[in-house]
Amino acid sequence: MEMRKLGNSDMNISRVGLGAWAIGGSWRWGWGSQDDRESVAAIRKAVELGVNWIDTAAVYGLGHSESVIGAALKEMPQKPYIFTKCGLRWKETDNSAREAYSILKAKSVREEAENSLKRLGVDCIDLYQIHWPNPKAEIEEAWAEMAKLREEGKVRYIGVSNHTAAQMERLKAIAPITSLQPPYNLINRKVESAMLPFCQEHNIGVIVYSPMSSGLLSGKMTPERIAALPGDDWRKLDFNYTEPQLSRNLKIVEAVKAVAAAKGVPAAQVAIAWTLKHPAVTAAIVGMRKPVQAEETAGAADLVLSQDEVEELESA
Repeated sequence: MEMRKLGNSDMNISRVGLGAWAIGGSWRWGWGSQDDRESVAAIRKAVELGVNWIDTAAVYGLGHSESVIGAALKEMPQKPYIFTKCGLRWKETDNSAREAYSILKAKSVREEAENSLKRLGVDCIDLYQIHWPNPKAEIEEAWAEMAKLREEGKVRYIGVSNHTAAQMERLKAIAPITSLQPPYNLINRKVESAMLPFCQEHNIGVIVYSPMSSGLLSGKMTPERIAALPGDDWRKLDFNYTEPQLSRNLKIVEAVKAVAAAKGVPAAQVAIAWTLKHPAVTAAIVGMRKPVQAEETAGAADLVLSQDEVEELESA
């Protein structure tokens, strides 16, 4: 599998990485119930296929995603890089329903890092990221604390997720930024105007998330299947999964499927490969919760789209 150097780090990462949001299981922003044994099997299969990094967050499943990854790592002789995030914590309400809240105070960032290290069962996190720039006034405080964690050897590199170019400008005055993690796919191209050029200019690696728009561009989503999604799947209420946007998006899916059919590959690979063609993009985070999903998507790392195919996709 093709590798790329991530920003200013010494890590050469596979162009496809395993996204671990869905293996967090059922919670407010979850993807529905999940078999942990299947999650571990998906991790093993992805690594067998050449994927050498996993991206997760403490809040995915309210700690559960990190715990599952930690269990998988114990049994793996070949361990992938581990990327995780801070800034979203949770509490028990009166009715015992857990709710996440944003906090980027230095003390909280350090507590989150210590908790993630324990759940993951590792001595050092390879890439530690601010999940969202909220509260906006606290991003400098969080970033300075993350720089201290790096100096102490608890994290190797530090990055950001969902930050604007202006916010990254503020942070890089404190400590170098290794990576940005933004959403990017054929449906959502907002980062092309400012964020991707900024990263190119400042040697900031880019690992894009949602390259298939949360499964919508996989070629497997129909109105009937979407209607049948379980009630605890967050996509049931998502803008892109509801009308009138859904019909527009499914027309784009048809273009993806047409290119995929001509190339003899799954539509998911075409959607992912389209994001990887941008020169600023180091790699793509691909959600994998079953071994078969790893098999269907890992090949995108080496899939090359012709200029005609790119034009066909973008014209849709």
